Formats: sequence, C-alpha cells, structure tokens
Amino acid sequence: MLEPVTRIAVDVVFLRMARPPERPYRQLPSGWSVTRAAMPNVALYRALYNGVGAAYCWWFRRSVSDRALEKTLRNPGLSVHVLWHGREIAGFYELDRLSSGEINLGYFGLLPHAVGKGVGKAFLDHAVETAWGERPRAVRVNTCTADHPRALPTYLGAGFEHLQTVREVWEIPDRLGMTIPEELRVF
Repeated sequence: MLEPVTRIAVDVVFLRMARPPERPYRQLPSGWSVTRAAMPNVALYRALYNGVGAAYCWWFRRSVSDRALEKTLRNPGLSVHVLWHGREIAGFYELDRLSSGEINLGYFGLLPHAVGKGVGKAFLDHAVETAWGERPRAVRVNTCTADHPRALPTYLGAGFEHLQTVREVWEIPDRLGMTIPEELRVF
C-alpha cells in the first residue's frame, strides 16, 4: 500500500562558488560562536534539522529511520557545525565533502528565534570560510522556493553563482505532520 503524501512543486536553484571570496569574511557578532559537533547524535541532529527546516519543507531527513540517519552522520566526509548565542543553540550548517573534490553546503539555517538578529550573513561566511579552509575545487549549495525568501539573495551576496534552476515535484509523507504552504501544493 502506498503511503499518503502531499505533493509540492519547488524551483531548486543550484549555486557554485569557484574560488574564495576576495572580500574579508564577516565575523560573528559578539556573543555568537560556532562549534563543530564531533559526532552529533540523532536526537541533536533531528532537533537542529526539524527546528531550522520546519517552516521550509525540509522533509527528507525527517522521513528516514534513526538507524539510517545515524549511518549518514557517521560518514567521515560529513560535518555538522552548530551556531550558539551564548549557551543557546541558534542554528547549524552541514558540510559534505564530495568525491569530486568539492564541498557541498548541504544544510544551512537559523532556528526561528535567531532569524532577524543580524547574524545570518556572518554565519554563512563562517560556513564558506570553513569550507574553503579545506582547499576544495569549489563550494556548492542549493536552495529552493520553499526556503526562506532571503536565502537566494544571501547566497548570491556571499559570492555563489547561479548554475541552473530545476522544477522538482516532491512527495512529502503525510505521516511527518508537516505544515505545507498552500502555494507550493500540487493538486
């Protein structure tokens, strides 16, 4: 029996940075810091992923089992970096080292309480600087029309270049209980 799903249509924008930015990296404001989670446990990762992505239809990693997610998190080419405001978690990003020699900024975002605090661009610069510190061939990221409306302009402003835009239809399992914006739904 097929699982009930809600179908949505999104435009996925693929971006690439071929060289490090020539401008200085923006520094995090006072009181903000980033730590690399050595081996994030599934509960912490789900709290980060669900907390950041709930409003933006981040569904894929919600749909996988804890065992499958733990296997993903143990991949030595994957790292999770957590944004802190004092002692409070405020966001995260994930770097995935690809076999092509490139690094993909797989997930990036702020928890709702940190949005609008003036830290997003500096946090993105932290991710970009961390990636380029490993001397990859390039750094990639993608965003879509389900993401925060400032995501694409922020990525472009950080130095990423548009490669292509592809329309995708996603089938989000209803069992995840996600709130799906009406404008994304495909009937």
